[in-house]
Amino acid sequence: MFKRLMMGMAASLLLFATACSGTDHTGAGGNTDQGNESNGQVELRMMWWGDQKRADITNEALQVFQEKHPDIKIVGEFAPSSGYFDKLNTQLASGTAPDVFFLGGNVVDYAKKDVLLNLDPYVGNELNLDGMDTTMVEYGRLDGKLQHISAGANARGIVINKALFDKAGIPLPETDWTWEDYAAISKELSDKLGDGIFGTYNFTVDGMDIYLKQRGKQLYDMTNGTLGFAQEDILEWFQYWEKASADGGVVTPELQVSNPHDDTSKSLLITGKAAMTLLPSNQLAAFQSLTEDPLILHPVPRGPKGTGVVFESSQGLSGYANTKHPKEVAMLMDFWINDPDAARILGNDRGVPVTETNRNLLQEEAGAVEELVYDYTNFVSEATKTEPFDVSYNPPGFAEFSKLAQTTTQEIGFGRKSVEEAVSSFYSGTLRIFESNQ
Repeated sequence: MFKRLMMGMAASLLLFATACSGTDHTGAGGNTDQGNESNGQVELRMMWWGDQKRADITNEALQVFQEKHPDIKIVGEFAPSSGYFDKLNTQLASGTAPDVFFLGGNVVDYAKKDVLLNLDPYVGNELNLDGMDTTMVEYGRLDGKLQHISAGANARGIVINKALFDKAGIPLPETDWTWEDYAAISKELSDKLGDGIFGTYNFTVDGMDIYLKQRGKQLYDMTNGTLGFAQEDILEWFQYWEKASADGGVVTPELQVSNPHDDTSKSLLITGKAAMTLLPSNQLAAFQSLTEDPLILHPVPRGPKGTGVVFESSQGLSGYANTKHPKEVAMLMDFWINDPDAARILGNDRGVPVTETNRNLLQEEAGAVEELVYDYTNFVSEATKTEPFDVSYNPPGFAEFSKLAQTTTQEIGFGRKSVEEAVSSFYSGTLRIFESNQ
């Protein structure tokens, strides 16, 4: 799922609203602080978040771009994720934003503020999207305009500790397994392994959107600006996990709280105390590096309409609506997703490449763990061609929503509320969060 807009956006963009009226999305208007072009070079500013490793490989890729396009100079800026959006919001408010900047799941909020460049005029010319997965292209199309280009992709899958399956004498599941199969296998693993070893983590929250998609629903219907599910749509999902837990196949609530499934320093998957959980594909390498038990990525159990799994954008590039150089912005984005030299430098730092060609290129040079990730993401890419699903966007107020969902799961797990009572409170709370964040 995706990140939300950080605090401070509303206040800073109030200052920006007046300046933004009448914005020319073709890039003809705008930013007067765009650099020195006396030597014939166009200067672009680009900003991203991350650590020093990401900064180093990003700058290396930008150097290659400049060597291939000597008439374009790139000035790079980066900041830790904790302060990145505050900095970007201030620059947007003052009209000094970079020509190109990275966004995450909060791209929806920026698109609503009318500060992103419409890239449609450059598609097929400066920007080639022919090799990009359809779901990734559509993720960046907001309010009918292409305003974002994904820089990396993940796909969620079931990470399996194969050593525990071998120890229990249970064969790996088929790729077309169901949720009934998942619960049965989880219980069988727990029963056979015993001694505080569990078949699966509880991923009620992380798997919610997948479950809904498998039934023709979704968390957030961005097209209509509404929640994508009703209370009765989600009740069965909570009931499923309550029964699986009661049957003994699921990590106990106490252990789940103290050993979160996505925390590599504490995960029971690594310590050999849990056999399965749901994770994004780009986390496999980090988990595998901390255990000698072989880990694999397996397709999510299927529902009535398929897996419900889509490529999810990890983060991506957007252009500033007031840039003076929209064509050059589009050229830089094209380089980022299509150029093989860029792919080799950037690797999987922001997720696997969003084009099949560059995924195949890196797969040829991949190690054993990376090979599993590429095999799985290619599997998802092919599956979505015959079983397409709507793109996933975070609902407004996603941080509050996630906290409420986790609390609801714990209330059920610790026996403080019945499933029906907890889900009723969860849904009414979700409605309040959604309406207050419109």
